[in-house]
Amino acid sequence: MRVGDRVLVSGTAPIWPDGSCDPDPGVQARRCLEIILNAIREAGGGPEHVVRTRMFVTSTAVGEAVGRAHAEVFADVRPASTMVVVAGLLDPRWHVEIEAEAILD
Repeated sequence: MRVGDRVLVSGTAPIWPDGSCDPDPGVQARRCLEIILNAIREAGGGPEHVVRTRMFVTSTAVGEAVGRAHAEVFADVRPASTMVVVAGLLDPRWHVEIEAEAILD
């Protein structure tokens, strides 16, 4: 959703168009970020416009893999980021769900 110069991408799940979900948490995080960046690009932005991300993970055991995937995408941007461990996500195959906010120039 774009509101003025802000782009808000709600919780993004690690699913592919065919409904499949890779069991690897790092792959899941990269998929979530790919979906997020595509949405931001459709609104006219890019990764450099992301100012905040929120990552919801199902255990501390997957945090490192998710954090690495996040760093691959945002190493130079360094948005304000939060990672929260939750009891579960909508689909038991998911280890991570990510949301983001961007501000376009």
